[in-house]
Amino acid sequence: MAAIRGVLFDLDGTLADTAPDLAYALNAVLLEQSRQALAYEQIRPNVSLGSGGLIELGFRINKQDANYEVFRQRLLDIYAEHVCDHTVLFPGMADVLTALDERALPWGIVTNKIGYLTQAVVQKLGLADRTNCVVAADSTPTPKPHPAPVLLACNLLKLAPASCLFIGDDLRDILAGRAAGTINLVARYGYLGAGEDPDQWGADGHLSKPADILDWLN
Repeated sequence: MAAIRGVLFDLDGTLADTAPDLAYALNAVLLEQSRQALAYEQIRPNVSLGSGGLIELGFRINKQDANYEVFRQRLLDIYAEHVCDHTVLFPGMADVLTALDERALPWGIVTNKIGYLTQAVVQKLGLADRTNCVVAADSTPTPKPHPAPVLLACNLLKLAPASCLFIGDDLRDILAGRAAGTINLVARYGYLGAGEDPDQWGADGHLSKPADILDWLN
């Protein structure tokens, strides 16, 4: 395995705990439509599915439903107004980022969140001047699990994929990283859904907490 020269993070469920604000947005749409709000514990494991997945969860509809896109856009509008009300870095992640900065190891973000919302989260978390690249859902024609976003991030870091560590909490992250040729770790502290088995994803390793990343760097 090549020496690690850079680190890439998925955003939601890996770098930052965005679930509280996304749960608020989903429940706000449900209440507007005279539906019952869902328990946070029911929403959290599904956050990595994005806005569409949350609408499917809350309204029990799919993309073919006439209201699907209307509800999804409404969720995004509400979320944009509350994008970092309660979003924080996962415990220990700030120390990891500080360690990367101290070692002069470049790091970046590769997410399936749309660009304007990604930038809002990055700005409000105070990371905009620290991260070396931000690749969002609309940065490439195809999002994860396609390798294009990961390859773009590696290119922006000016590093070979084999020397980059890519960390994510969803199967799409690991599939994208494997196809791109990065070293891939599962953030098991993230938004793993019921019935998911990360042991079957083919990752190079697993993290129970952000601080475990430092063991890989060492």
